[in-house]
Amino acid sequence: MTKLAEDMLVYEKKFWKEGWELVAGVDEVGRGPLAGPVVAACVIFPKNFFLPGVDDSKKLTKIKREKLFEQIMDNAIDVGIGIVREKTIDRVNILNASLKAMWKAVKKLKTPPQLVLIDGNQKIPNLPFPQITIVKGDSKSMSIASASIVAKVTRDKIMLNYHKKYPQFFFAENKGYSTKLHLEALKTFGPCKIHRRSFKIIQLLETNQMVFEIM
Repeated sequence: MTKLAEDMLVYEKKFWKEGWELVAGVDEVGRGPLAGPVVAACVIFPKNFFLPGVDDSKKLTKIKREKLFEQIMDNAIDVGIGIVREKTIDRVNILNASLKAMWKAVKKLKTPPQLVLIDGNQKIPNLPFPQITIVKGDSKSMSIASASIVAKVTRDKIMLNYHKKYPQFFFAENKGYSTKLHLEALKTFGPCKIHRRSFKIIQLLETNQMVFEIM
């Protein structure tokens, strides 16, 4: 069921009413995969704007996400995208990489936000704007949900391009997550350049300690 404005604009309406007109939503995707980058997006909509159909990107079909992606890009005041690659993930860990991707997404905005709504319970370090965390914000805030859609569509496109370079890992289908086919490919070929060496599965595989139990 499509969520109504009453469901998805509770936070935006509150802050718009308080005088915060440029309210941005931030979310990231790609914490869990064994390969590929973590991608974040930041979206600012005009005051009192509502885009029907927006929800947590994980709850939407690929077709619906891509359609909403175009509508978000057409209607937003500004959109910023932050990408953190595998080597940085391995160097700083996935949590810090996710926060860094969100920081980069906000900094990519050409229109500075007055307030930033962040999905989850972690604030973005060194962000020069007021910020508020919202647990499960991608299901409660249109701005955050829109950011999750932009980030998801952007990351999926990146993984489709990687699939062309590394077709043996089926990145077009699994987007880097640990599916049966992906694990089977890792067992056969070993990790490729974009696999996250800091993740336990990859570490065990590289030290020949990995025991694959593929159902």
